[in-house]
Formats: sequence, C-alpha cells, structure tokens
Amino acid sequence: MSASQNYSSPALEKIPITLIVNGETRTIEVLPWTVLLDLLRDHLHLTGTKKGCDHGQCGACTVIADGKRINSCMALAVMKDGASITTIEGIASDGALHPLQQAFIDHDAFQCGYCTPGQICSGVTLIQEGRARTRDEIREWMSGNICRCGAYTNIVDAIEQVLGSNQEAGR
Repeated sequence: MSASQNYSSPALEKIPITLIVNGETRTIEVLPWTVLLDLLRDHLHLTGTKKGCDHGQCGACTVIADGKRINSCMALAVMKDGASITTIEGIASDGALHPLQQAFIDHDAFQCGYCTPGQICSGVTLIQEGRARTRDEIREWMSGNICRCGAYTNIVDAIEQVLGSNQEAGR
C-alpha cells in the first residue's frame, strides 16, 4: 500500500457505547483510548468530576459505576459500556441535596472544594456498602481520596453524621 492510499486502522475508529449517566441513557461514540473521566467532562460536559493526578492516586475523579466507586481516570469508557454511572451531578434527587452533601455543608468538610465531588461520591458508596462503623474504619475506607487542604476530620465528621442517621433510621 502506498503512502497516498487511504487506509483505516481499527484503533482510529470510534466505538459506540451506551451508558446510563445520572439516570439518563446516553449513546456516544468514543475512541478506544478515551477514559471515562474525559468522556464525562469533555463529551457529556459533566465537569463536576475533577481531574487530579490522572494516575488513579488522588480520588478527585471518583464516580459510582454500577454501585461501586471507581477512579474514572483509570477506566476506559469502552470497558464501561452498559454501565450505570453516577457523578456528583446525579447525587442529589428531586432538587434535594443528598444527606452527605448536606453533612459536608454542616461540617464545613471542604475548603477549596476541588476534591469534594470525589469525596462525596466515595462517601456515598462507603455508606451504601455498610463496611464502616467507626471513625478509623471511615478513614481507612476513604484513604483513596486525598484532600490537599487537610479537611479530613470534617470529612469524617460528615460521613459519621450520615452513618449515624442511617443506623438510627434502621432501628
């Protein structure tokens, strides 16, 4: 094949995928190397999810995929075809803040706010998982989310408040 001939590489072709993002079914074509974070921010314009380290080490890009928290900067979008994705934009419902969002406000659990979307998505999933019951367990399960401002005590307070409310409601 000469250099002047057209040729198509399968790696250069966009792949159609379907995701349920914040309850809405979305079909989009992406290049095979597009990570979920870039799809959310650049293609779907959901900019609440933040790009921090781009190496899966800081947790700023945490979203909920099929009920599990993931670092969206490390997940290829094509690998999530058919998945249900919840971003920070989808945490509130019917115009009311999620209890953890309100607890973050109540406990001033953010300073610059950059890590807050990932912290909240991780915290919501942590609460749903039901694994953490103590402050130390909350700290351990949230250890993948870094807060550069050091609001850790307030973040733990906020999660503990919601955990306590859920435990009281279950009685």
